[in-house]
Amino acid sequence: MLSKNLVGKAVEELAPLIEKKEVSPVELTEEILNHAEATEGKINAYMEIYHEDAIKDAKKAEEEIANGNYRGMYHGIPMGIKDNVYFKDKVTTMSSKIHKDFVSDYDATVVAKLKNAGVVFTGKVSMHEYAWGITNNNPHYGAVKNPWNLEKIPGGSSGGSGAAVAVGSSVASLGTDTAGSIRIPSSANGIVGLKQTFGRVSKYGVYPLAWSLDHVGPMTRTVKDAAGLLQIIAGFDPNDPTTVDVPVDDYVGKITGDVKDLVIGVEEDYYFKEVDSEIEKLVRAGIQKLVDQGAKVQEVKIPTLKYAEWAELITSLSEASAIHHSDMLTRPDDFGHDIRMLFELGELPSAVDFLQAQQVRRQLKHDFRRAFEHVDILAMPTLPILPNDIGDDWADLNGKKVDLIDNIIRFMGPGNLTGLPALSVPCGFSQGLPVGMQLMGPAFGEAAILNAGYAFEQTNPLENRKPDLLVNA
Repeated sequence: MLSKNLVGKAVEELAPLIEKKEVSPVELTEEILNHAEATEGKINAYMEIYHEDAIKDAKKAEEEIANGNYRGMYHGIPMGIKDNVYFKDKVTTMSSKIHKDFVSDYDATVVAKLKNAGVVFTGKVSMHEYAWGITNNNPHYGAVKNPWNLEKIPGGSSGGSGAAVAVGSSVASLGTDTAGSIRIPSSANGIVGLKQTFGRVSKYGVYPLAWSLDHVGPMTRTVKDAAGLLQIIAGFDPNDPTTVDVPVDDYVGKITGDVKDLVIGVEEDYYFKEVDSEIEKLVRAGIQKLVDQGAKVQEVKIPTLKYAEWAELITSLSEASAIHHSDMLTRPDDFGHDIRMLFELGELPSAVDFLQAQQVRRQLKHDFRRAFEHVDILAMPTLPILPNDIGDDWADLNGKKVDLIDNIIRFMGPGNLTGLPALSVPCGFSQGLPVGMQLMGPAFGEAAILNAGYAFEQTNPLENRKPDLLVNA
């Protein structure tokens, strides 16, 4: 069958073609797999490609659709998932040495839901070891490359997901986010990433980094793709005591693109301080594009933000080190150097430090709740800096050398500490690299930020540009 150039298309474009039987899940899956295998040597996004299984699943999807059993937007859509999400009878390594042979005997809840929706799984995608890092420069399996510039990091920890979606080797993906691990690579790779409200999506069967900060969420080409994926994975799960039993919104149906009278909050003191000047310009222009469509802007104050970095760090370090404490005692040399150092650091905070951090967290939630009494959503840069060179621990901030990790997670942590939904949408390019704008909403307010993200996306901020490896596919 001749190629229809399906690689690089969004789910929202592909789904109607599949439903109308104009495109078969088999031909789509074959094109995606061929492209994944052709680009893998340069990008290194996958841990394992399930070629035979994917073709088999695609044939099953094709048969179901031919028989009139179309299951919805993601039926027959090929996608890889992050390698800390359990998949029955498949190796789930967490991109680590310690778990390199770990095979789960059950599916994560999100995988079970995706299987039920008819998704075709192309394989497991790479991540920063144990999800505890933001570069995806993995000492055991090699660095994942940014498709826009192969010398640059793709962000992490869901860097394989971000790079795979950006380069077209996966139509969509799932990532996890503890201190920005969905939003960082989404910004760095020019895709859409959603960290939904804590408790909105089950984490059952997902290897934890920090129990009270972890989220699982969509990484996709478009906002509608993210809405459709959230629609599938959202909902209460008795297997995960942190999930909340509130109704699941019609996320796709509520995307109208109408932002007339939407009130956008801007917190200048934290989210627009120490930001790359070109990134700031792009994000402010993005907010203006929403204003041009009828939205209003109002400045807000969230005073506790000045303590958020400290509180997030104490919480994530302490929880992550507790999870890996036993292995750190018995096999410390099997961890990558960078995360081993973080796990050692995590042994240092006292119970007093941890509990004080939780008090900051409580006050931060209160401050955000007060802000959302006056505005509908908040807008800010996703990252204050551009992706740096692979292997470099420093980033450039307006001509200054600054610590990469501190800066890349600065605007991420508040979303994890509060559990509030946050969406990263592409808003343009600087030095040939994508830049993201972040939209945050009140608890369970995903519909509002998705709709605002969609309204902005319609202004074509990426100007239809694609990475060279995708253009030449």
